[in-house]
Amino acid sequence: MATIPLPSRRSRLAVATIFFVNGAVLASWVAHIPGVKERHGIGDGSLGFVLLFMALGAVLALPLGGWLVDRFGSRLITSLAALVFCLALPWPLLSRDVTCLVTALVLLGACNAVLDVSMNAQAVAVERRYQRSIMSSFHALWSLGGVVGAALSGLAMSLDALPARYLVATAIVAAAFVSGTLGWLVPSEPRRDGVAHIVGPPSRRLLGLGLVAFLGLLAEGAMGDWSAVYLHDALGQSGAAAATGFAAFSLAMAVGRLGGDRLADGLGPRALLRASGAVAAAGLGVALIAGEPRVALAGFAAVGLGIANIIPVTFRSAGRVSDVPAGTALAAVATTGYLGYLAGPPLIGLVAETTSLPLGLGIVSACCALVAVRAGSVPRR
Repeated sequence: MATIPLPSRRSRLAVATIFFVNGAVLASWVAHIPGVKERHGIGDGSLGFVLLFMALGAVLALPLGGWLVDRFGSRLITSLAALVFCLALPWPLLSRDVTCLVTALVLLGACNAVLDVSMNAQAVAVERRYQRSIMSSFHALWSLGGVVGAALSGLAMSLDALPARYLVATAIVAAAFVSGTLGWLVPSEPRRDGVAHIVGPPSRRLLGLGLVAFLGLLAEGAMGDWSAVYLHDALGQSGAAAATGFAAFSLAMAVGRLGGDRLADGLGPRALLRASGAVAAAGLGVALIAGEPRVALAGFAAVGLGIANIIPVTFRSAGRVSDVPAGTALAAVATTGYLGYLAGPPLIGLVAETTSLPLGLGIVSACCALVAVRAGSVPRR
């Protein structure tokens, strides 16, 4: 095996750090959703509508993120987006009313979207340097970041730490970690030819990848937004215990992604996604029927394991489309995928308001089953 040059190893470490911090910051926000819900006195339906605005900010910013990456280079945009995203973490919790909360969520979602496109473009660039599949390892670190963020948030709540102060401290520490590695990102030259439009119709191939990403991100977003609420409201768990739901989901997702590159190369991405979708759908379905906290944690873990490699597989495929700039292709697939993130929170909230939250989360199980059905949209290799 060829020795990897030191600059490439440093670039991988820098991108890995950004993925990890992104997951930790998002999980820190997710763990505090029940507290925000209680503070503003909003029900399940209203919460779903409020959370919609974070996804809306993301969807609106994704095409812009792709254009910025292709116009100014992924290194510059990743650096700026990572720092602004970290510093935007406390603002939803510091909001005095629902209007301020919605505005803060739009900003947080937009920053996360631009960072999502740019850091994945960096991941594609590092993968090219290594000349082997390593995309899933970056997303595994995102999931591990989610575990750490959720665990630390749960610990802080169990120690009765003030939520606002905790998130401000988290934002400062996260920004400091990111700042220390930005100089090692892969240099990227701006593209000025053929990058004139921010929004354009994606190709049929990118739409197929986007549909699979849509189903995966709907399930992922639902676990982020509703796992703690389900444990807290439906199963009567404390706030600290409810935070373990997202931690179990993120830990299982990390485990699935750690082996994702080898599995995709060995089984092929189609077979991998078919098996993964079936595991996630069955695991969550059983957990919702049982209605018991420990079984619920196992069900959330099954979803994490099952959908672990949907985004790495679809993003890797998009980044390798030869006739489309990487930023534009990633933004096209991510935009279609994030529509699932956009539709999931209000849809589940609406079903929960009219029927029950377990029935609403049954939508996630159905989406996971559809991933298995639509796996043929992904290239064989």
